[in-house]
Amino acid sequence: MNNSEPPSLSRRGVLGAGAAVAAGSALGLPSPASAASSGSAPVSVVERTTPRGDLVLHNGKIRTFDDHGRTVSGVAVSEGRIVGVGSSLGQLKKLVPGRPTVVDLRGRTVVPGMIEPHVHFVSLAIRPGYHVVIENAGDIAGIQRMLAARRPDVPPGQFITAMGGFHPNLFAERRLPNLAELDAAVPDRPILLFQGFTGPAVTNSLGKAYFEAAAVPSVVGADGAITGVANAEAALYNVRLTQTFEDRKRSTLDAMAYSASVGITAVLDEVGFPIVGPPQPNHALSNFDHYRMYDSWRALHAEGKTFIRLQTNFLHNQNDINLPELTQRLANQYQLFGDDLLMTGGIGEWGAPGDGNGPVWTRAQQLIAAAGWRNNNRALSLAALEAQIAGYEAANAQHDITGLRWRIDHVPVVTTALLDRLQALGGAVNGGTFAFMSGSGTTAGAPFRTILDHGIKAGIHLDGVHIAPLNPWFGIYYAVTGRNALGAVINVGQQITRDEAVRLWTRENAWFLNMEDKLGTIETGKLGDLVVLDRDYRTVSDEDLKRIRPILTAVGGRIVHDSGELKHHH
Repeated sequence: MNNSEPPSLSRRGVLGAGAAVAAGSALGLPSPASAASSGSAPVSVVERTTPRGDLVLHNGKIRTFDDHGRTVSGVAVSEGRIVGVGSSLGQLKKLVPGRPTVVDLRGRTVVPGMIEPHVHFVSLAIRPGYHVVIENAGDIAGIQRMLAARRPDVPPGQFITAMGGFHPNLFAERRLPNLAELDAAVPDRPILLFQGFTGPAVTNSLGKAYFEAAAVPSVVGADGAITGVANAEAALYNVRLTQTFEDRKRSTLDAMAYSASVGITAVLDEVGFPIVGPPQPNHALSNFDHYRMYDSWRALHAEGKTFIRLQTNFLHNQNDINLPELTQRLANQYQLFGDDLLMTGGIGEWGAPGDGNGPVWTRAQQLIAAAGWRNNNRALSLAALEAQIAGYEAANAQHDITGLRWRIDHVPVVTTALLDRLQALGGAVNGGTFAFMSGSGTTAGAPFRTILDHGIKAGIHLDGVHIAPLNPWFGIYYAVTGRNALGAVINVGQQITRDEAVRLWTRENAWFLNMEDKLGTIETGKLGDLVVLDRDYRTVSDEDLKRIRPILTAVGGRIVHDSGELKHHH
């Protein structure tokens, strides 16, 4: 064992099946032995407010997204919670004892902290190498600048990496950089750019030499290209082997910092395709040990260093009618257990494979309903949506699910009749915007206009960080314009307004985390998660929607991202 590795945990360790006692001790929370015997954590556990910053923002355009849709000029946060909204700096400062950080917004627009309710965030948090998120680079020169900017932090022999949720369509040249271009950016450190789940990938000269000489080698072209699947997965495997536990902690902090830089302050993690044990040469980027994947996050949380809110769903992929793992999860784990920065969620992206079909999937819904757990699945077709709603109805016939917030995600196509049936179950849909990357046709979905006009509970997501970016402004651009990354309209007639899109990503998405009483709006009593934008989303051009960036992000009143454009004082 590497000296920097954490102590070994059993498969029933923290956030694994049967993890309730370990989870409580690891997070510094009461043991579930002293909690209620239901599937939800006791209120005293989940009421812990973290962080506890003191902050006053004034002289801005603060879109509250409250029941009245108010815009105010100031907001005050004390001990992590909003204690007042209004216009008078003097009155706002009186609400915060001591010496709060005071920021003059100089007319900037503020929105609630943005919430991503369907993302595979842990994959970004455990990326091997010194990772760089290149989704906002714009062109190859931009990628080169980002890689070169990372270089000073990287020890000799260590990889610079960029993996997952980017696509050539995001870059002006409609391709990735080649070996010569990567060498020009960073000649003295190996680089691996790895696209999607299974590649393709590209490397520079040092990377090419490394991968060709590895025990499990990759074939690398003269231009640095590494073909997808087995060839690219071998390269990923060899970089993963170099990762220590301290490396993982660094990557976790990097992932949180990037999230804050694009305005996402809370995520609902849908994990990945679960495996047990160390990485293997045939593993995709989305394969990781689902008993150990949160170790680095938990360690940082125990050290008081986490600053993005993480809720963890549990995905189960056993194609066994007895569903032993899911059964043990439901019997021994609390949902919604933890504090405001780290807590368990429900079942999702699915409890069993099948997407609405087969006896194993059906049995899983019955077990989840009987346990009283929150549940979500994903539908990629109308047939899958109909099958899943029928499965939900069958489960509801045995156990009432109408108060459990069962939902279906992605939904590229819907009908009013199906939405009616799901709404009758207390259910919801969460529409995907990942077609922005490479979608085509004219009905790529999700059909946001149809969904909002229907009135069913609805949210929005990008489904990063394997097939799509994390930056929510790409998704907002897509929902508002219907255009993909190439500028083609692919979601005809389903566009929504800018306020509707931002409202979905804030107020509405909070519901999917069971946190609408804490997050999603800027009003007294809510947690102080706030995002100051570099431009007003209501007035910029359509094309500039996807270029909006936060200049300041606060979580619980604590500033966690600051571009330096606004002065602040005490």
